[in-house]
Amino acid sequence: MKKYLFFTLALLPITAYSQNKASLPDTIPLTINKQNTIYVKAVFNKTDTLNLNFDTGTTELVLTNDVMKNKLKSAPKLYDTFYDIKIGNQDYSTRVFDAQLTGHDTDGRFGWDLFKGKVVELNYDKNIMVVHPQLPLSVLKEDAFSKLMITFFQGIFLVESQIFQDIVENSDFFLFDTGYQRTAMLDNDLLKIGKFPTQNMKVIKKVIMRGAQGNEVPVITSSLQKLKIGKYEFKDVPVQLVTTNKPMHGQNIHILGNEVLKRFNMFLDFQNNFVYLKPNHLFNAEYIEKS
Repeated sequence: MKKYLFFTLALLPITAYSQNKASLPDTIPLTINKQNTIYVKAVFNKTDTLNLNFDTGTTELVLTNDVMKNKLKSAPKLYDTFYDIKIGNQDYSTRVFDAQLTGHDTDGRFGWDLFKGKVVELNYDKNIMVVHPQLPLSVLKEDAFSKLMITFFQGIFLVESQIFQDIVENSDFFLFDTGYQRTAMLDNDLLKIGKFPTQNMKVIKKVIMRGAQGNEVPVITSSLQKLKIGKYEFKDVPVQLVTTNKPMHGQNIHILGNEVLKRFNMFLDFQNNFVYLKPNHLFNAEYIEKS
């Protein structure tokens, strides 16, 4: 009987530690490369250490065909089997999907939905990603943060922003996409509906981009007079105009990319569905494409 009591008491501190661990902020080193891809190290299926892009424009876990064929110690079953993925000190459960391409320097990407019910901080001044159990009170008290409501669409999330050209202003919902490496991708059909004067935008270049499955996406890079996100404005922004082969399977939607989003330290509140943005040291950084 004495041995049994000792064993029970010995387990209590361990259990309490486990519970406290889940309720504390989890700080994870965050890397951003020259192509604006952000990624962290993660352990897939308890065996494989991978560099994974945190892509708010996707859901669950996506690995490239090359990584699954040549890097993983086991072959995961796609689409309907759940696997463990450890990010920082926490374990998450997710299905696995395949793709031909992913962000530079990464093996794949994971979506926002791993953090349902949590708050994710991206801090580019400290190069950290922090998963919080709740929004820090200091964020609500600091006037520098701009607060945007999250709107969900087919499993991904959008925020409202504005674009300006000459005397025309269009306000619309933009996919909040840390996985897109450029500033913004504007949908040509939405621009036509808003009678936006794209003909007055200076053309910078014309290129063929590739989607996640390797599909060709013809785009025109043009100079936008002003982009407003919350209370913050950017002028003379090189943006991409999409006319055919849209990234989201025929959907008319604008996209905010990480070349703009990286200019903010942010809190993604998936408890109350708000985004909080505060300018950081990258706010006035040069764009990859020059206007």
